[in-house]
Amino acid sequence: MFNKDELKGKAEALKGKVKQAGGDMTDDERLHDEGVAEEIAGKTQDAFGRGRRKVDKTIEDLGDKIKE
Repeated sequence: MFNKDELKGKAEALKGKVKQAGGDMTDDERLHDEGVAEEIAGKTQDAFGRGRRKVDKTIEDLGDKIKE
C-alpha cells in the first residue's frame, strides 16, 4: 500500500511530465525546464516514501518478533 509521500511524489512527477510535454509542443523552454524540475522532485518524494514504508515495515516486523 502506498503512503502519502509516494502518492504525492507520483502526482508531482506526472505533473512534471505534462509540463515538459506542453513546453515541447509550444517551444517554451522555461515550461519544459519547470517540468523537468517537478518530475525530479516528484521522483525524489516517491523514493523517500518508499524508503519510509520499508522502515515502517521493518519496525513492525521487529515488534512482532519481540512479542513472540
